[in-house]
Amino acid sequence: MLEIINKLVWALASALIFISGIYFTFKLRGVQFDFKQMFKNLIKKENKKRGITPIQSFFMTLGSRIGVGSIAGVSLALYIGGPGSIFWMWISAFLSASNTFSETVLGIIYRKQDGNEYKGGPSYYIKEGLKKTWLGSLYALLILVSYVGGFVGIQGNTITKSFVEIINIPKFIIGILLVLITSLIIYGGLKKIASFSSKLVPIMTLLYIGIAVFVSIKNITLIPNIFKEIITSAFTFKSIYGGIFYSIIIGMQRGIFSNEAGLGTGSITSSTSSTNSPASQGYIQMLGIYITTLLICTSTVIIVMTSNYKELVLTDVNGIEITQYAFQYHLGSVGNILLFISVLLFSFTTILTGYYDGESSLKYFIEKIKPIHLNLLKISSLIVLFLGCILSSSFLWSFVDILVAFLAIINIYALFKLKEDVFFELNFYKNKKNN
Repeated sequence: MLEIINKLVWALASALIFISGIYFTFKLRGVQFDFKQMFKNLIKKENKKRGITPIQSFFMTLGSRIGVGSIAGVSLALYIGGPGSIFWMWISAFLSASNTFSETVLGIIYRKQDGNEYKGGPSYYIKEGLKKTWLGSLYALLILVSYVGGFVGIQGNTITKSFVEIINIPKFIIGILLVLITSLIIYGGLKKIASFSSKLVPIMTLLYIGIAVFVSIKNITLIPNIFKEIITSAFTFKSIYGGIFYSIIIGMQRGIFSNEAGLGTGSITSSTSSTNSPASQGYIQMLGIYITTLLICTSTVIIVMTSNYKELVLTDVNGIEITQYAFQYHLGSVGNILLFISVLLFSFTTILTGYYDGESSLKYFIEKIKPIHLNLLKISSLIVLFLGCILSSSFLWSFVDILVAFLAIINIYALFKLKEDVFFELNFYKNKKNN
């Protein structure tokens, strides 16, 4: 039943994201290809009196995007959707980057002050912009359930599966250690999470890309055929179910799960930035989509597709088993250690920002929030993280996939309804720049 529901809601979500991506690409005049403005705004200095710096916000959001979806999720897409799904993952990145710009702009416009910080995201722009409090509440509830209740669990599950390949110890011990480390960070608040992410994310990104470059050089003769297979497989019409349509849905599903473009979740963390320019923050956040999908996810693709991964026969698939096999295939026993380090870094930053998304959603429901409310959320998040280390992978993926699709549907609806705000901000930014 979960599988059937998953396919139905994702068919709708994929169609909406695809259509909105095309629409905003044209209406915003290809804003996602203006790389000069992206880098210019990334290094621009901003007032630090309230919120966190734009670059901290960027790394914090990037940390949430580069999670296990970039390692396990991409491998899972290859395993169940074939190489063609990767092509559609790339296409979805270019198209949905315009969605990212739009949701980031709206996040800044409709955000609220939270002491010396900011809080924002789809729940806030749905409530304040659309005047649909019930829909904003539904989105916030889905975030609490899917991110704190499932997404965090998937990260723990993937860390555990990766670690037991190195040292065979009981899963609950890994869960306890992970909970202890996570609690030290989340009890430090937003600035602690942002500071930690801004230091860790660049290191983990360069490490993973470096491994992929090494594997590419080692298998340089295979690289042209890999890209040829990805492109030709993307247009296979063997059957409606097993061919192009299935590849499109799987590719977009895994791509969106990884880079979060179109879900609106990126705007939750990007709304915390100290910038007063919505368009400026929109440009910055689009960079995260390209880094996640075109660099990190493609690195995983190269590492896996240069191995004999098609020979694997797996049950209760998480996706990390496939990446693990590929790392061992290329690097031997050292591969297990390098992959675990990558998974730990990627997953940990996602756990932290996933928790913060939940905290922001809780503040949506409780405007004058008290420490006891936040402590209950932290304890709940840590319990879910522990349970994720010992539960079934397939159940977790299916459960979260369905909820993520609903997030996308609600968010895309809001983007269309509030599109004039986005157009106005981009025009204002360009006019100001020209003057």
